[in-house]
This record gives sequence, C-alpha cells and structure tokens, in this order.
Amino acid sequence: MYIPQKQLSNLKKAVSPGKVVVIYGARRTGKTTLLKKFLESTDEKFLFVNGDDIVVRQYLESQSTEKLRDFVGNHALLLVDEAQYVRQIGLNLKIIVDNNPSIRVIATGSSSFELAKDIGEPLTGRKKVLKLFPLAQMEISQIEKPHETKANLESRIIYGAYPEVVLQRSNRDREEYLRELLSSYLFKDILQLEGIRHANKLERLIQLLAFQIGKEVSFAELGRQLGMSKNTVERYLDLLEKTFVVYQRSGFSRNLCKEISKNQRYFFHDNGIRNALVNNFNPLTIRMMREPFGKTISLRNE
Repeated sequence: MYIPQKQLSNLKKAVSPGKVVVIYGARRTGKTTLLKKFLESTDEKFLFVNGDDIVVRQYLESQSTEKLRDFVGNHALLLVDEAQYVRQIGLNLKIIVDNNPSIRVIATGSSSFELAKDIGEPLTGRKKVLKLFPLAQMEISQIEKPHETKANLESRIIYGAYPEVVLQRSNRDREEYLRELLSSYLFKDILQLEGIRHANKLERLIQLLAFQIGKEVSFAELGRQLGMSKNTVERYLDLLEKTFVVYQRSGFSRNLCKEISKNQRYFFHDNGIRNALVNNFNPLTIRMMREPFGKTISLRNE
C-alpha cells in the first residue's frame, strides 16, 4: 500500500528544465518510492540510475562532456538515486545541465553532508532542495479514518512513522524492523566517513541524547561522560543532524541575548528510532517518560 507523500506535489512543481532537484532524507523514508510515483505521472523519456552501481559511477564521475552526453543520450529526465556515492556529483550534474539546458534532473541522497558538499558550489543557482522525513500524520490520515487515527495514536508515539513501520500489522514486526533499521542503516553513512573511529562512543552519545529529549544539552558534560573532547561531541552531533537522526532547537527566552546563549535541545526525527536505541517499547501506561514524547510529536507535526 502506498501512503501519499506531501513532497510528491512539491517535487512536481520543483522539477524544471536546466535545474537539479536534490532530495535529502534518512534511509528508508521513501525517497525511491517518491521517485517511482513521480515517474507514474510523466510521459517523458527518462533515465533512472543508482549511485551504488559502479558502471553508473564511472560515467557520472568522469567530468567528461562527451561521456556524460553519451550517458544521458536523448532522455528528457535524469534521476540519480543514492547520489552521495558519486564523487563530485555536483560538478558532473552541472556539466550535464550546462550542455543540455532542456534536461530535468533529480538526485536523492541519504546523507546531506556528502551530497551538500559536492553539490553546493557547482550547482549554485541551478538547484532546488526538498527534504523527506518519516511520515507526518497529515499524510497517514489519507489512508485511515479519524477513529483509526485515534486508535493508532499510542502505536505512532512508541514506534514512530517510518513508512514500513506504519504498514506493519503487529508490534513485534515493528520492533524487529526498527532494530534492523538501527543496526543496518542508521549509522552506515556516518561510520563510512573518514575520521570516525569510535563507533561505540557514537552509539553511547546518541543513547545519552535519547534520555535527554527536550532538555538542554551541554557538550562539555557529554564529553566528560564519554571521555571525548567537547569539540568531538559537537562534531558527532552535527553529523547526526546531517544524517537526519536528530535535530536541534534553541532554548526559548523573552530576552533574545539570553536565548542565543542558551544550550541546545535535541530531538529525534522519529520516536521509533529513539526507542530502539534504548530498547524500550513498553506501553505508555507503564512508561516514565511521557513528556518528552509529547514534545517530539508536537514538533514533528508543526
């Protein structure tokens, strides 16, 4: 079953000749599904490739106008899934659109740090950016009635809203899926980065964040608990944000100077991921941490 994605209508509006639409989002949030649904609405000749494919990378990393022209051929639409695996993808896409002003290009990536770094400068003025997150209730409500939404509320708070989680029939299946997602995908992009040597400390850091949802976070205090420098903690948190695991919000104060100086508060994009990290899928009636969930749910639906 397909759950209609709000970004589908935004994607249709964003795609235009001579422009590159970049879609960022965590793994398994439905980026590939979004592309396939978009293609159902177009009659144009398209080329759909994946950055995982070594042959595709040989062409898209070439920086050769002739090779890139041969690769695209007479297609009116180019779609590159998992574009973060293609080195200097931004420069090569620039060559493509500069030499074929009528072509429309869409690129997706699960890690904004690699893709943004490669796409940023070369595609200045030539790109549009969309972000894809776990499903919002406004999307899920298109496939369920109000009484079903009410009945499923506790499940959404505990297991989150990744598309496959929403479609699972049993809580056991949801738990297994989230644990698999956590172990197989969540840290994959981060741990592949050069310079990330302490996977265990990264995991402990995010577990500490899971117990501090909505509370001010001190980089220095986290560093003391983990045996890392404040700068390393700050860097790891930045990477977790850029892989769409967590996001930060500043503390509120009516005094703007005080607000700027307040420590940051971190939230998870998805409660299911948070609960898998701390291995706690208990019902709300026996949980001790109801308030942080409420904060996360309200922020995700703003």
